[in-house]
Amino acid sequence: MSLQTENNKMLVNASSVRALLGFYGIKLSKSMGQNFLIDANIPAKIVRMSGINKTDGVLEVGPGLGSLTSELCAAADRVVSVELDKRLIPLLNEMFSGQKNVKIIQGDILKTDIRKLVNDTMSGSECRVCANLPYNITTPAITAFIESGVFKSITVMVQKEVAQRICAKPGCPDYGAFTIYSGYHTDTEILFDVPPECFMPRPKVTSSVVNMKIKDKQLLDNEKKKLFFRIVRSAFGQRRKTLVNALFSTFEKTHSKDKIKEAVVKCGFDIRVRGEVLSVEDYILLCNHL
Repeated sequence: MSLQTENNKMLVNASSVRALLGFYGIKLSKSMGQNFLIDANIPAKIVRMSGINKTDGVLEVGPGLGSLTSELCAAADRVVSVELDKRLIPLLNEMFSGQKNVKIIQGDILKTDIRKLVNDTMSGSECRVCANLPYNITTPAITAFIESGVFKSITVMVQKEVAQRICAKPGCPDYGAFTIYSGYHTDTEILFDVPPECFMPRPKVTSSVVNMKIKDKQLLDNEKKKLFFRIVRSAFGQRRKTLVNALFSTFEKTHSKDKIKEAVVKCGFDIRVRGEVLSVEDYILLCNHL
């Protein structure tokens, strides 16, 4: 049974997926969040809307059976795909054996030195992330991508509710600390939704593809940045409290309640304001006043 085809589109339909899994004796793992795309339009659309081009190196996480990997190979200069499931490595190696710009690595992305991996494999290229992320590692994976400091953009498929949380506006129920974290570091946009029937097996939720463009400049120096996120964690960790009360419970050893009230008022906020209605820019202003 050969996996070599002209464009690898054989992998993006239900019958071929079942045949390949059966041939390699692979049973899908719920713990690894394995849901394989069976609609060829989706990986092509992801790559097209990601902005990836022939000058880019791309990190992919969780390639699965390689449907997105195939599109990335055609669009990018170099592709490095990190797959946790050891059983899929022989399949991926066979499938992409003729592709010189693809490197398949078995490993856990959450235990990987991402900066070193990118520097070792994609030196000289603009680097981006493009992945159909396993749902169970979405937040820590995105955080790791951002903290590595080596990517121009991050385009990932995630649960729709997570996408809404990443891109939420102040005052919305989905707005939270991770929204602020994402908005501080990136400009975020939901590109499109992907219904459950595009996967095998079908997940119980709708997915969304999110694009996160890394901001060119750091908004605060390192010390102020630490204070900024301490303020954010305080505000959203006690979001039922007013911002003043939430901050006082965190900063009472260094700031009196009157000083906190003074800072809030100087920012132009109502003394009864809650943290969930403040934007990234509002938190930066508050950080500077504190």
